[in-house]
Amino acid sequence: MGINRIPLIKHTLFGIAFLLMFSNQAHAQRLDVKYELEAQAIGTTNDVVPFWMRSNQFGSVPLSGVSAGFIGRAYKEYKKSNTKLFDWGFGFEGRANAGKGSNLQLIDAYAKVKLGVFQFKAGRTKDVMGLNGDTILSSGNFAVSGNAPGVPKLELSIPEYYRVPIFDGLFSVKGNFVHGWLGRTPILDSIAPAPKIIYYINDRNPKTYFHQKSLYIRLGKADWKLKLYGGFNHQVYWGNEQAAYGDNFKLSPAETFFYVVTGKAYGTKGVPTSKIGNQLGSIDLGAEYDFDAVKVMIYRQNFYDVGALSKLGNINDGLNGISVENRKYNDKTTGFAWKKVLFELFYSKDQAGYPWSTFTKSGDEDYYNNFYYVNGWSYKNMGLGNPLITARHDARSGQAIKKADYFINNRVIAVHTGLSGTVLNWDFMTKISYSWNYGTFGTSIYGNSTGKIRNPQTTNIFKPVEQFSFYLEGSKKLKNGYSAGFATALDQGQLLNNSLGLMLRLKKQFQ
Repeated sequence: MGINRIPLIKHTLFGIAFLLMFSNQAHAQRLDVKYELEAQAIGTTNDVVPFWMRSNQFGSVPLSGVSAGFIGRAYKEYKKSNTKLFDWGFGFEGRANAGKGSNLQLIDAYAKVKLGVFQFKAGRTKDVMGLNGDTILSSGNFAVSGNAPGVPKLELSIPEYYRVPIFDGLFSVKGNFVHGWLGRTPILDSIAPAPKIIYYINDRNPKTYFHQKSLYIRLGKADWKLKLYGGFNHQVYWGNEQAAYGDNFKLSPAETFFYVVTGKAYGTKGVPTSKIGNQLGSIDLGAEYDFDAVKVMIYRQNFYDVGALSKLGNINDGLNGISVENRKYNDKTTGFAWKKVLFELFYSKDQAGYPWSTFTKSGDEDYYNNFYYVNGWSYKNMGLGNPLITARHDARSGQAIKKADYFINNRVIAVHTGLSGTVLNWDFMTKISYSWNYGTFGTSIYGNSTGKIRNPQTTNIFKPVEQFSFYLEGSKKLKNGYSAGFATALDQGQLLNNSLGLMLRLKKQFQ
């Protein structure tokens, strides 16, 4: 989007400012609506926004180079009382960027209603999916990490763990069920049997839908120091089957939805037997212990994409982590106080893709890539899952690339740490990641595999590279609802373009 969008940005910012500064204050107090305006000044080197300045930001990303960002927020949360049977809320966040170019970004726009333990929510929201120790400090969940903007959706959920009133509250549950809309996503022209697969994109793509569900169980009574966690999540891109197979695909929309939800395989003449759509998720385990002074949680996300996990073929892969929370943290400390620290090991190198791996009909997992949905597990040109798996446009040029792959580096070993706390009356958060990157099996000497069919490579081999990424942000409250802050980030290595970024922030809160 070019510079001619600047007038639109100015009008948008004026509208936001008018809303925040001149809205009816008595009405705002009655509804307990909060407003925020934030201005940012950003500078980055090498025409690149550093990794942790753009990753897991729900799509709220500045422009590269010298630019300005303006953010407007308005939201109403539920009342804090747990005894309230019915409540409602809403949220909005929009961002305008201006620099070499300009753009507008819709980050949040939703309404929600609570009835007892249940919640119904509609719109675009900042949601993640998976079990981890801290959604802000983490490198990111495998299924949905908050890297891309939220998919517009309708969601019915139990958003917080609900203690089931049997066995003296031993079991608690949470979960959700989602139907979402991805718009018109790029797909292959056809995957019906043909001498050659055509990789051109059909301009008349039918709309693609998003399905998500999850169920998590916590074992432990209210007064127990030890609590155990387990659960799963399941995501699907679907809705383009008729375009893919034509009249060979015999299921009605309702029947197709049933196959999507249950994960049941479908096949008939002209349609190879397979699960419908692009399906992936994780099966998660965790344990938490309260030591009074600190609370410790360990967790593990087991990945599944095309089926190897059912035979434990890719059991070596996963997100492993430990978080430690300081139960005595006080943000009023004038010196240094830590709030939470997190350590993670992200491993996705195995994928059941080696010649000696457990045999599966589906072959190597090839995380986030999909032969039919050309942009794989992405939305709005950003990966939905863990950002350590690298999209083509984010990687440094010159590496081996398989033509059909949107994600050119999904075989990763990474160590990651995050820390939050307070120092000299400044709240801070930092992330540090170091990764070893091996491309995909399609650009390895082993090649991609499907069942017993394997395509070993002798050329176009990805050269293993290492990458370091650092991030630090801080904020300090001032008078009259103002706060000031900064963020800085650094990338050094051979996977991404080296870059340094600095951001200054000034925010005003209204209530």
